[in-house]
Amino acid sequence: MRRVSRLVRVGDVALGGGSPVVVQTMTNTDTRDVRATVEQIRALVRAGAELVRVAVPDLAAAQAIREIKKEVTVPLVADIHYDHRLALAALEAGADKLRLNPGNLRDPQKIREVARAAKEKNVPIRVGVNAGSLDPRFLGKGKEVTPEALVRAALWEIELLEREGFRDIVVSLKAHDVPLTVEANRLLAREGDWPIHLGITEPGPELEGIVKSAVGIGILLAEGIGDTVRVSLPGDPVREVEVAWEILKSLGLRKRGPTFVVCPTCGRTGIDIPRIAAEVKRKLSALEKPLTIAIMGCPVNGLGEAERADFAILGGKGFGTIYAHGEVLLPKVPEERLVEELVRVVLEGVKAHA
Repeated sequence: MRRVSRLVRVGDVALGGGSPVVVQTMTNTDTRDVRATVEQIRALVRAGAELVRVAVPDLAAAQAIREIKKEVTVPLVADIHYDHRLALAALEAGADKLRLNPGNLRDPQKIREVARAAKEKNVPIRVGVNAGSLDPRFLGKGKEVTPEALVRAALWEIELLEREGFRDIVVSLKAHDVPLTVEANRLLAREGDWPIHLGITEPGPELEGIVKSAVGIGILLAEGIGDTVRVSLPGDPVREVEVAWEILKSLGLRKRGPTFVVCPTCGRTGIDIPRIAAEVKRKLSALEKPLTIAIMGCPVNGLGEAERADFAILGGKGFGTIYAHGEVLLPKVPEERLVEELVRVVLEGVKAHA
Protein backbone atom coordinates (compact mmCIF):
# COMPACT_ATOMS: atom_id res chain seq x y z
CA MET A 1 0.00 0.00 0.00
CA ARG A 2 1.31 3.43 -0.91
CA ARG A 3 2.14 5.81 1.92
CA VAL A 4 -0.38 8.64 2.30
CA SER A 5 1.31 12.04 1.99
CA ARG A 6 0.01 15.59 1.95
CA LEU A 7 -0.62 17.29 -1.38
CA VAL A 8 1.95 19.89 -2.44
CA ARG A 9 1.60 21.74 -5.73
CA VAL A 10 4.60 22.85 -7.78
CA GLY A 11 3.16 25.08 -10.45
CA ASP A 12 0.59 22.83 -12.13
CA VAL A 13 2.27 19.61 -10.96
CA ALA A 14 0.89 17.76 -7.93
CA LEU A 15 3.23 15.97 -5.52
CA GLY A 16 1.79 13.57 -2.98
CA GLY A 17 -1.86 13.32 -2.02
CA GLY A 18 -2.21 10.14 -4.06
CA SER A 19 -0.92 11.76 -7.26
CA PRO A 20 1.24 9.73 -9.66
CA VAL A 21 4.95 9.61 -8.84
CA VAL A 22 6.55 12.58 -10.61
CA VAL A 23 9.73 12.35 -12.70
CA GLN A 24 12.20 15.16 -12.26
CA THR A 25 15.79 15.93 -13.14
CA MET A 26 18.35 18.74 -13.02
CA THR A 27 20.05 20.68 -15.79
CA ASN A 28 23.85 20.71 -16.01
CA THR A 29 24.12 23.86 -18.11
CA ASP A 30 25.27 27.19 -16.72
CA THR A 31 21.92 28.63 -15.63
CA ARG A 32 23.13 32.10 -16.61
CA ASP A 33 23.30 30.85 -20.21
CA VAL A 34 19.59 31.17 -20.85
CA ARG A 35 19.63 29.78 -24.38
CA ALA A 36 21.59 26.64 -23.49
CA THR A 37 19.48 26.04 -20.40
CA VAL A 38 16.21 26.46 -22.28
CA GLU A 39 17.36 24.06 -24.99
CA GLN A 40 18.29 21.44 -22.43
CA ILE A 41 15.03 21.86 -20.52
CA ARG A 42 13.07 21.35 -23.73
CA ALA A 43 14.99 18.15 -24.42
CA LEU A 44 14.28 16.96 -20.89
CA VAL A 45 10.58 17.66 -21.26
CA ARG A 46 10.50 15.72 -24.53
CA ALA A 47 12.08 12.80 -22.66
CA GLY A 48 9.36 12.98 -19.99
CA ALA A 49 10.64 15.31 -17.26
CA GLU A 50 7.77 16.82 -15.27
CA LEU A 51 9.86 19.04 -12.99
CA VAL A 52 13.29 20.49 -13.76
CA ARG A 53 15.77 21.87 -11.23
CA VAL A 54 18.40 24.47 -12.07
CA ALA A 55 21.53 25.40 -10.13
CA VAL A 56 21.55 28.85 -8.55
CA PRO A 57 25.16 29.52 -7.51
CA ASP A 58 24.92 33.32 -7.75
CA LEU A 59 22.55 36.25 -8.24
CA ALA A 60 22.86 36.22 -12.03
CA ALA A 61 21.70 32.58 -12.10
CA ALA A 62 18.74 33.42 -9.86
CA GLN A 63 17.73 36.30 -12.10
CA ALA A 64 18.07 34.13 -15.23
CA ILE A 65 15.10 32.07 -14.02
CA ARG A 66 12.81 34.90 -15.08
CA GLU A 67 13.96 34.67 -18.71
CA ILE A 68 14.07 30.88 -18.73
CA LYS A 69 10.47 30.65 -17.55
CA LYS A 70 9.32 32.70 -20.53
CA GLU A 71 10.57 29.93 -22.84
CA VAL A 72 9.50 26.73 -21.07
CA THR A 73 6.30 25.27 -19.66
CA VAL A 74 7.66 22.84 -17.06
CA PRO A 75 7.82 24.06 -13.43
CA LEU A 76 11.33 25.13 -12.36
CA VAL A 77 13.01 24.31 -9.06
CA ALA A 78 15.78 26.60 -7.81
CA ASP A 79 18.66 24.72 -6.15
CA ILE A 80 19.94 26.86 -3.27
CA HIS A 81 23.04 26.41 -1.11
CA TYR A 82 24.86 28.61 1.40
CA ASP A 83 23.17 31.96 0.71
CA HIS A 84 19.52 32.54 1.57
CA ARG A 85 19.49 35.71 -0.54
CA LEU A 86 19.68 33.52 -3.63
CA ALA A 87 16.46 31.83 -2.54
CA LEU A 88 14.77 35.21 -2.17
CA ALA A 89 16.04 36.31 -5.59
CA ALA A 90 14.85 33.06 -7.18
CA LEU A 91 11.40 33.59 -5.71
CA GLU A 92 11.28 37.09 -7.18
CA ALA A 93 12.32 35.66 -10.55
CA GLY A 94 9.39 33.23 -10.52
CA ALA A 95 10.85 29.91 -9.31
CA ASP A 96 8.09 27.37 -8.76
CA LYS A 97 9.89 25.55 -5.93
CA LEU A 98 13.00 25.95 -3.80
CA ARG A 99 15.47 23.32 -2.69
CA LEU A 100 17.26 24.27 0.55
CA ASN A 101 20.14 22.28 2.01
CA PRO A 102 20.14 22.32 5.83
CA GLY A 103 23.76 21.18 5.71
CA ASN A 104 25.00 24.53 4.43
CA LEU A 105 22.16 26.96 5.11
CA ARG A 106 22.03 26.80 8.90
CA ASP A 107 20.94 30.20 10.23
CA PRO A 108 17.40 29.75 11.63
CA GLN A 109 16.51 33.39 11.10
CA LYS A 110 17.48 33.28 7.43
CA ILE A 111 15.54 30.06 6.88
CA ARG A 112 12.49 31.66 8.48
CA GLU A 113 12.86 34.65 6.17
CA VAL A 114 12.84 32.36 3.15
CA ALA A 115 9.82 30.49 4.54
CA ARG A 116 7.84 33.72 4.91
CA ALA A 117 8.67 34.82 1.37
CA ALA A 118 7.84 31.41 -0.08
CA LYS A 119 4.57 31.26 1.83
CA GLU A 120 3.57 34.65 0.45
CA LYS A 121 4.13 33.39 -3.10
CA ASN A 122 2.68 29.89 -2.51
CA VAL A 123 5.99 28.29 -3.51
CA PRO A 124 6.92 24.96 -1.88
CA ILE A 125 10.30 24.16 -0.35
CA ARG A 126 12.20 20.90 -0.51
CA VAL A 127 14.32 20.18 2.52
CA GLY A 128 17.15 18.38 0.76
CA VAL A 129 19.54 16.51 3.05
CA ASN A 130 22.64 14.89 1.51
CA ALA A 131 25.12 12.67 3.32
CA GLY A 132 28.02 14.55 1.74
CA SER A 133 26.99 17.91 3.18
CA LEU A 134 25.42 16.83 6.44
CA ASP A 135 25.63 19.35 9.28
CA PRO A 136 28.19 17.93 11.79
CA ARG A 137 25.70 18.56 14.61
CA PHE A 138 23.68 15.59 13.43
CA LEU A 139 26.47 13.03 12.93
CA GLY A 140 26.58 9.85 14.97
CA LYS A 141 28.79 9.37 18.03
CA GLY A 142 31.69 8.26 15.88
CA LYS A 143 31.09 11.15 13.46
CA GLU A 144 29.57 8.71 10.99
CA VAL A 145 26.56 9.40 8.79
CA THR A 146 23.64 7.30 9.99
CA PRO A 147 20.02 7.04 8.88
CA GLU A 148 19.00 8.70 12.12
CA ALA A 149 21.40 11.60 11.47
CA LEU A 150 19.88 12.29 8.06
CA VAL A 151 16.39 12.27 9.56
CA ARG A 152 17.41 14.59 12.43
CA ALA A 153 18.83 17.09 9.97
CA ALA A 154 15.60 17.14 7.98
CA LEU A 155 13.38 17.43 11.05
CA TRP A 156 15.44 20.38 12.33
CA GLU A 157 14.63 22.44 9.24
CA ILE A 158 11.08 21.15 8.92
CA GLU A 159 10.37 22.40 12.44
CA LEU A 160 11.67 25.87 11.54
CA LEU A 161 9.46 26.01 8.47
CA GLU A 162 6.36 24.73 10.22
CA ARG A 163 6.77 27.21 13.08
CA GLU A 164 6.28 29.89 10.42
CA GLY A 165 3.03 28.23 9.40
CA PHE A 166 4.69 26.89 6.25
CA ARG A 167 3.33 23.48 5.20
CA ASP A 168 4.20 23.10 1.50
CA ILE A 169 7.22 20.99 2.34
CA VAL A 170 8.86 18.17 0.39
CA VAL A 171 11.73 16.19 1.92
CA SER A 172 14.66 14.22 0.52
CA LEU A 173 17.34 12.17 2.27
CA LYS A 174 20.10 11.00 -0.07
CA ALA A 175 23.45 9.23 0.07
CA HIS A 176 25.54 7.22 -2.38
CA ASP A 177 25.09 4.23 -0.08
CA VAL A 178 21.89 2.36 -0.96
CA PRO A 179 21.12 0.70 2.42
CA LEU A 180 21.76 4.01 4.23
CA THR A 181 19.40 5.89 1.92
CA VAL A 182 16.71 3.23 2.10
CA GLU A 183 16.72 3.02 5.89
CA ALA A 184 16.76 6.82 6.31
CA ASN A 185 13.71 7.20 4.10
CA ARG A 186 11.90 4.42 5.92
CA LEU A 187 12.46 6.28 9.18
CA LEU A 188 11.42 9.60 7.66
CA ALA A 189 8.20 8.12 6.30
CA ARG A 190 7.10 7.37 9.87
CA GLU A 191 7.74 10.91 11.11
CA GLY A 192 5.17 12.85 9.09
CA ASP A 193 3.16 13.12 5.91
CA TRP A 194 5.47 15.30 3.81
CA PRO A 195 5.87 14.17 0.20
CA ILE A 196 9.21 12.38 -0.19
CA HIS A 197 11.63 13.00 -3.05
CA LEU A 198 13.66 9.85 -3.75
CA GLY A 199 17.14 9.48 -5.19
CA ILE A 200 20.59 7.99 -4.72
CA THR A 201 23.11 10.80 -4.94
CA GLU A 202 26.58 10.44 -6.50
CA PRO A 203 25.90 6.76 -7.30
CA GLY A 204 28.77 6.35 -9.75
CA PRO A 205 29.34 6.15 -13.52
CA GLU A 206 26.59 5.09 -15.91
CA LEU A 207 26.23 1.37 -15.12
CA GLU A 208 26.87 1.66 -11.39
CA GLY A 209 24.66 4.73 -11.17
CA ILE A 210 21.76 3.07 -12.95
CA VAL A 211 22.00 -0.10 -10.84
CA LYS A 212 22.24 1.72 -7.51
CA SER A 213 19.43 4.09 -8.43
CA ALA A 214 17.15 1.31 -9.62
CA VAL A 215 17.77 -0.76 -6.49
CA GLY A 216 17.48 2.07 -3.96
CA ILE A 217 14.58 3.92 -5.52
CA GLY A 218 12.90 0.65 -6.49
CA ILE A 219 12.96 -0.77 -2.96
CA LEU A 220 11.33 2.33 -1.51
CA LEU A 221 8.73 2.68 -4.24
CA ALA A 222 7.85 -1.01 -3.88
CA GLU A 223 7.26 -0.33 -0.18
CA GLY A 224 4.91 2.54 -1.04
CA ILE A 225 7.38 5.30 -0.13
CA GLY A 226 8.09 8.15 -2.53
CA ASP A 227 6.20 10.83 -4.42
CA THR A 228 8.81 12.08 -6.88
CA VAL A 229 12.12 10.68 -8.15
CA ARG A 230 15.36 12.03 -9.55
CA VAL A 231 17.94 9.61 -10.90
CA SER A 232 21.42 11.16 -10.56
CA LEU A 233 23.85 10.30 -13.35
CA PRO A 234 26.89 12.06 -14.81
CA GLY A 235 26.50 13.40 -18.33
CA ASP A 236 23.37 14.19 -20.30
CA PRO A 237 20.43 14.49 -17.86
CA VAL A 238 18.08 13.12 -20.53
CA ARG A 239 19.48 9.75 -19.47
CA GLU A 240 18.31 10.41 -15.91
CA VAL A 241 14.76 10.89 -17.15
CA GLU A 242 14.87 7.73 -19.27
CA VAL A 243 16.07 5.63 -16.33
CA ALA A 244 13.51 7.16 -13.96
CA TRP A 245 10.70 6.21 -16.31
CA GLU A 246 12.00 2.68 -16.68
CA ILE A 247 12.04 2.29 -12.89
CA LEU A 248 8.46 3.50 -12.60
CA LYS A 249 7.29 1.39 -15.55
CA SER A 250 8.96 -1.73 -14.16
CA LEU A 251 6.95 -1.35 -10.94
CA GLY A 252 3.70 -0.61 -12.76
CA LEU A 253 3.51 2.89 -11.26
CA ARG A 254 3.53 4.91 -14.50
CA LYS A 255 3.12 4.21 -18.19
CA ARG A 256 4.90 6.08 -20.97
CA GLY A 257 6.18 4.91 -24.32
CA PRO A 258 7.15 1.37 -25.34
CA THR A 259 8.03 -1.35 -22.88
CA PHE A 260 10.41 -3.80 -24.52
CA VAL A 261 10.42 -7.54 -23.90
CA VAL A 262 13.72 -8.74 -25.38
CA CYS A 263 15.10 -12.26 -25.60
CA PRO A 264 18.39 -12.63 -23.65
CA THR A 265 19.70 -14.81 -26.53
CA CYS A 266 21.24 -18.26 -26.47
CA GLY A 267 22.47 -20.85 -28.94
CA ARG A 268 18.97 -21.24 -30.39
CA THR A 269 18.79 -17.61 -31.50
CA GLY A 270 18.73 -17.24 -35.28
CA ILE A 271 18.64 -13.44 -35.71
CA ASP A 272 20.72 -10.58 -34.32
CA ILE A 273 18.50 -9.72 -31.37
CA PRO A 274 20.77 -7.03 -29.77
CA ARG A 275 21.08 -5.07 -33.02
CA ILE A 276 17.39 -5.37 -33.91
CA ALA A 277 16.23 -4.38 -30.42
CA ALA A 278 18.59 -1.38 -30.30
CA GLU A 279 17.49 -0.12 -33.72
CA VAL A 280 13.80 -0.56 -32.98
CA LYS A 281 14.15 1.25 -29.67
CA ARG A 282 16.04 4.13 -31.29
CA LYS A 283 13.51 4.52 -34.09
CA LEU A 284 10.53 4.44 -31.70
CA SER A 285 12.07 6.52 -28.91
CA ALA A 286 9.76 9.50 -29.55
CA LEU A 287 6.59 7.48 -28.93
CA GLU A 288 4.73 8.41 -25.75
CA LYS A 289 1.87 5.92 -26.11
CA PRO A 290 2.30 2.93 -23.77
CA LEU A 291 2.96 -0.20 -25.81
CA THR A 292 4.53 -3.60 -25.28
CA ILE A 293 6.99 -4.64 -28.00
CA ALA A 294 8.51 -8.12 -27.86
CA ILE A 295 11.66 -9.02 -29.80
CA MET A 296 12.27 -12.72 -29.34
CA GLY A 297 14.83 -15.08 -30.86
CA CYS A 298 13.13 -18.48 -30.82
CA PRO A 299 9.78 -20.19 -30.04
CA VAL A 300 10.68 -21.41 -26.53
CA ASN A 301 9.36 -18.32 -24.76
CA GLY A 302 8.99 -16.24 -27.89
CA LEU A 303 5.63 -17.54 -29.00
CA GLY A 304 3.89 -16.67 -25.74
CA GLU A 305 5.54 -13.25 -25.50
CA ALA A 306 4.72 -12.45 -29.13
CA GLU A 307 1.08 -13.34 -28.62
CA ARG A 308 0.77 -11.23 -25.47
CA ALA A 309 2.57 -8.13 -26.79
CA ASP A 310 1.02 -5.30 -28.77
CA PHE A 311 3.65 -5.84 -31.46
CA ALA A 312 6.39 -8.44 -31.78
CA ILE A 313 9.10 -10.16 -33.77
CA LEU A 314 9.45 -13.92 -33.35
CA GLY A 315 12.78 -14.98 -34.81
CA GLY A 316 13.65 -17.97 -36.96
CA LYS A 317 16.92 -18.77 -38.77
CA GLY A 318 17.68 -15.58 -40.68
CA PHE A 319 14.09 -14.36 -40.66
CA GLY A 320 11.35 -13.33 -38.29
CA THR A 321 7.56 -13.30 -38.07
CA ILE A 322 5.92 -10.00 -37.15
CA TYR A 323 2.91 -10.08 -34.85
CA ALA A 324 0.35 -7.37 -34.13
CA HIS A 325 -1.95 -7.74 -31.12
CA GLY A 326 -1.28 -11.45 -30.84
CA GLU A 327 -1.86 -12.34 -34.48
CA VAL A 328 0.62 -13.13 -37.24
CA LEU A 329 0.77 -10.12 -39.52
CA LEU A 330 3.86 -10.71 -41.67
CA PRO A 331 5.30 -14.24 -41.80
CA LYS A 332 8.96 -14.97 -42.61
CA VAL A 333 10.28 -11.44 -43.06
CA PRO A 334 14.01 -11.52 -44.00
CA GLU A 335 16.24 -10.45 -41.11
CA GLU A 336 17.54 -7.37 -42.91
CA ARG A 337 13.96 -6.02 -43.24
CA LEU A 338 12.69 -6.81 -39.74
CA VAL A 339 13.44 -3.42 -38.18
CA GLU A 340 11.93 -1.48 -41.08
CA GLU A 341 8.78 -3.58 -41.20
CA LEU A 342 8.19 -3.68 -37.43
CA VAL A 343 8.64 0.07 -37.08
CA ARG A 344 6.23 0.67 -39.96
CA VAL A 345 3.63 -1.64 -38.44
CA VAL A 346 3.93 0.00 -35.00
CA LEU A 347 3.67 3.57 -36.31
CA GLU A 348 0.70 2.68 -38.52
CA GLY A 349 -0.99 0.97 -35.57
CA VAL A 350 -0.44 3.94 -33.27
CA LYS A 351 -1.72 6.36 -35.90
CA ALA A 352 -4.83 4.27 -36.51
CA HIS A 353 -5.72 4.39 -32.81
CA ALA A 354 -4.78 8.02 -32.19
